[in-house]
Amino acid sequence: MSTRSDSLNRRATLVLGGCLVAASGLLASRIPASAQPAPQPARIGIVGAGHIGSTIGGLWAKAGHEVMLSSRHPEELKGLVEGLGPKAKAGSPAEAIAFGDVVLIAVPYKAYPQLAQDHAAALKGKVVIDAGNATQARDGEVYGEVQAHGIAAVSAKYLNGAKVVRAFNAANYKVFAKNAHREGGRMAIPLAGDDPAALAIAAQLVKDAGFEPVEVGPLAKADSFAMGSPGFGLDLNAEESRARFGLAR
Repeated sequence: MSTRSDSLNRRATLVLGGCLVAASGLLASRIPASAQPAPQPARIGIVGAGHIGSTIGGLWAKAGHEVMLSSRHPEELKGLVEGLGPKAKAGSPAEAIAFGDVVLIAVPYKAYPQLAQDHAAALKGKVVIDAGNATQARDGEVYGEVQAHGIAAVSAKYLNGAKVVRAFNAANYKVFAKNAHREGGRMAIPLAGDDPAALAIAAQLVKDAGFEPVEVGPLAKADSFAMGSPGFGLDLNAEESRARFGLAR
């Protein structure tokens, strides 16, 4: 195992919000198994309850994590969360952010300025998995920002203070639903971020959802798999993905 991997594994044991973020080996390291603390599920707040939020949230709930999907009208999510099983619940965006050791952002990109205005303080210091994409037809002025500066820089602007990892944005939700836990080489999920501990936590959650994480690099590298880039919409295994992004094995 490389020194880089050892470092990420050690950093993945960070205590976030008073709860130990761990599941399915999140505490994996070179400590003998008998000496390792028992893994605990992560608490994941999901801002948004649309296709991406419900698909990835459902995979995490099945893996044993506690998830809270959110909307401005959480009472309307009753049927959705019941369908995801006992590990899922509904709340407002503020409640989901407070609930989560990790937060998944899964709302239309045009909502990011309001998200920053309403919840910047609550998101500060949190591990935030940013799954958003900007489209011209839907996102207006924010799409223009992304075209001018790149989505990594714009996400960093609106999620300022959070430990941002871009992930689960490089394919359609139907692709995720179809390929989770597939046999014969798991589907690769590219991710990028500046905080090694946040990257380690996000990588484990990618695994728990049934995929293989491929760390592309710092947050700026997220532009290489943003919507419209050559790295977007690829259905590759980890080896193929690393080769496509020019990464060492």
